[in-house]
Amino acid sequence: MAIEVNLSGSVVLVTGGVRGVGAGISRVFLDAGATVVACARRPADIPVESNGRGIDFLPCDVRDPDSVRELVDSIVAKYGRLDTVVNNAGGAPFALAADASPNFHSKIIQLNLLAPLLVSQVANEVMQKQDDGGSIVMISSVSGHRASPGTAAYGAAKAGVDSLVSSLSVEWAPKVRLNSVIVGLVNTESSHLHYGDDDGIAAVSSTVPMQRMAAPEDIGRTAVFLASPLASYITGGSLLVHGGGEKPAFLQASTADVPAVSGH
Repeated sequence: MAIEVNLSGSVVLVTGGVRGVGAGISRVFLDAGATVVACARRPADIPVESNGRGIDFLPCDVRDPDSVRELVDSIVAKYGRLDTVVNNAGGAPFALAADASPNFHSKIIQLNLLAPLLVSQVANEVMQKQDDGGSIVMISSVSGHRASPGTAAYGAAKAGVDSLVSSLSVEWAPKVRLNSVIVGLVNTESSHLHYGDDDGIAAVSSTVPMQRMAAPEDIGRTAVFLASPLASYITGGSLLVHGGGEKPAFLQASTADVPAVSGH
């Protein structure tokens, strides 16, 4: 028997869902039949659509409580429900921790940790009253689980997001499920800003065991699975989506023909 994900009739909010990873997430939810509301501070440069269906864009600053409240109220007023939230909005420019200002660090924590908590709180109020509850998916990062030089506050915030998932999944069960997707390297329209030209992107991709970075849709398919009835017993989980992660540095540095396996 074929297993398919059909989210027709469900309403999904994707924060930051108009560019990069967020746009890929929005497209996959559209393909699954969901009504997709994507928010960001400004509209998409290119329409976000798939198979003839497009998103409903609403402006929102996810760091602002009044803006978030207005966003969720507008969704419920228009569609009557909110079934899934994907907390994707976030990011951080490169800045060494010793050089960055306290205000810089505060803003990074606010966007990447406090904003997902705020959006989740407001969405939870709606979901708890629905017969079928709801699902919240946090887009986290491998930066929260390994050294993150140049984006230390971002990595700390993402570690906090995964901790939030563990706690909120207990507090808000059984009506609302929460899970996180721990994302590795993703090839988006802005990859050249991080990795250089095509040769740089190819070189970075070769460091991943799967020999490529994720496509935004790879992250979208994971989020759709976690939001779907197929994952109805999964909550409080963190799913690694990183193509196998990063090869240990000692393998490259070793001069042995076959490096010894560490016992620790």
